[in-house]
Amino acid sequence: MTLILHYETKKELKKNIGQSLDYTETSIFGNEYKATGTVIGTNHPKRSWFTKITMENNIIKKVE
Repeated sequence: MTLILHYETKKELKKNIGQSLDYTETSIFGNEYKATGTVIGTNHPKRSWFTKITMENNIIKKVE
């Protein structure tokens, strides 16, 4: 499962490194978001890109 990310492009997401993540949970089996760790996300509804995001204390640290 992936998070729905509220960013138009991956470039826009990368500009938000150092900020909190704007997302929506999609799983009915529990939260996928991790305050510290790695999460996978996509844009919605296009799903034209996916990315791996490293979070640390609720702050975006890295976007791959």
